[in-house]
Amino acid sequence: MATHVITGAGSGIGAAVARRLQERGDDIVLIARDAGRARQLEAQYPGAGSMVADLAEPERISKAFGMQAMPEQVDSLLHIAGIVDLGPVAELRAKTWIQQLNANLVSPAELTRLFLPQLRMAQGHVVYVNSGAGLEAHAQWGAYAASKHGLKALADSLRHEEHENGVRVTSVYPGRTASPMQAKVHSQEGKEYDASKWIDPESVATTILMAIDLPRDAEVNNLTVRPGR
Repeated sequence: MATHVITGAGSGIGAAVARRLQERGDDIVLIARDAGRARQLEAQYPGAGSMVADLAEPERISKAFGMQAMPEQVDSLLHIAGIVDLGPVAELRAKTWIQQLNANLVSPAELTRLFLPQLRMAQGHVVYVNSGAGLEAHAQWGAYAASKHGLKALADSLRHEEHENGVRVTSVYPGRTASPMQAKVHSQEGKEYDASKWIDPESVATTILMAIDLPRDAEVNNLTVRPGR
């Protein structure tokens, strides 16, 4: 039975992935920002484990984990959580940059560091759910895109560093996906949100499961998913 550590399991892509992994009999450990949120996730996924780590404060994650039991085995670490705040470079304050960099880049790096011993032991898999903005930045998307470009660099570096240890690393670049985050983006853009126009989270979950289930003779490094309509 495989064990998967997941961020962002509360909704969208993360929820689709967590549900499907649990339904097929795998163990899931869900990262929650606080104890209250952990209880909510455990109620949403009966039988799941949880760990508390606030991705807004990556410098505190190591101390928080020091007071919790780490899973002995980690077959995959799935970084799916993220935040977005749009705005032109001329107006974005440092706080907005830091919030997105912390949640979207620095915390995934710190979580990866802390779980690497278990990943190496299991010859596991790290998946970074990135974004089309991690490949190309557009107006108003500077801070978010910078965090996602950095996430690509993190994944690429880790892949080279951990190849000899048998750890596989995949970056997934979804286009706009129907989710609460996408609804927020549309609100910030001043546009009407129609979920039917965008990728179903289940479709992105399918690509993630394909990557982690691939036989050991192959590895998916980068996977781009775009709306089919």
